[in-house]
Amino acid sequence: EGIEVGHTYNPTTGLPYVPQPVFRGDFTRVLAEYWADGPDSETPPGHWFTLLNYVNDQPELERRWRGIGETLAPLDWDVVAYFALGGAMHDAAISAWSCKGWYDSARPVSVLRWMADRGQCSDPELPNFDGAGLPLVPNEIELITANDPIALRGAEGEFINEIKIRSWKGPDFIEVPALNKAGVGWIRASEWWPYQRPTFVSPPFAGYVSGHSAFSRAAAEVLTAITGDPFFPGGLGTFPIEANEFLVFEDGPSESFELQWATYRDAADQSGLSRIWGGIHPPQDDFPGRMIGEIVGMDAMLLAEQYAFPLLGADCFEVTGYPCLCPGDFNSDGMRNLPDLLLLLIHFGETVSITGAGASPVIDLDGSGDINTGDLLGMLTVWGQPCD
Repeated sequence: EGIEVGHTYNPTTGLPYVPQPVFRGDFTRVLAEYWADGPDSETPPGHWFTLLNYVNDQPELERRWRGIGETLAPLDWDVVAYFALGGAMHDAAISAWSCKGWYDSARPVSVLRWMADRGQCSDPELPNFDGAGLPLVPNEIELITANDPIALRGAEGEFINEIKIRSWKGPDFIEVPALNKAGVGWIRASEWWPYQRPTFVSPPFAGYVSGHSAFSRAAAEVLTAITGDPFFPGGLGTFPIEANEFLVFEDGPSESFELQWATYRDAADQSGLSRIWGGIHPPQDDFPGRMIGEIVGMDAMLLAEQYAFPLLGADCFEVTGYPCLCPGDFNSDGMRNLPDLLLLLIHFGETVSITGAGASPVIDLDGSGDINTGDLLGMLTVWGQPCD
């Protein structure tokens, strides 16, 4: 109950999506590396520009802003799409890193090793008890005993009663990354590694909130809005993964498959989850980042739209090429709901502007020139209703 099970039918083809079973160990390692975007990469926001390029290359894409109106020339589309996405990535960075600077939270590698050094917090009658230690979980987190292999207990038994953890064993167990993999097994918790390169163990800045989650959700909101469709062109976005070739940190995956996303938000969710699977973020860093990206991304999109299409939402019946949007559906996801209300409240009390100096005309539901109670009542009138 309450668990999303994915999308049953492709809205473009009308056919069911084909299941693709994949080993969890392969899938999660691929996610961690595909979305890592560490040193010498296009970086997390740059990753979404590569996805925008992918979308633009699809023959099913209709270059109509928000999915309505006239078809734009490819160059016009590219310029405005890059402008909107770039602004969203910029604002997402400001928002996420403001939180990182304020909360200054630790990464999992620091927290887990710190707690492991203190011992176990489950039973004061057992050895190595400390209230700030790790909880003991059978078959996952346990005390090292004299019956453990010498690699765990130490040649002189010096590690007995320390904490051991069943996890990815880390780069110390990999001689040649192209040929070897560390695998999963028991290691001393004080030597735990995230699934990363040994030269880039964890980003050198605070964790909360997840930048990947903020960037990715902001980008997904922009792509949803500019295309007027939450789904990738053709109803499915893919990236091929080749067996024993794709992974860089170690050998793998064991079989070929595709990363698949029905919607842009599916891809964004996967990006946030990849940082949890990789041991870079705890789960509590993820959803706040998504929530920030959802609002910041769409707000940046509205600002970019004011420069590119200043009359969109104002006098839309009279101006050729500026068709009316679904009233109240500011993010073009087909519903009038909480994200739309939050965007209205962000600009409540502002004067409407077509030059970017004030609120977007799209939010001015009553056409008064100000974002006020009339617009709030207009939103409540259509609240929860889908767009036709």
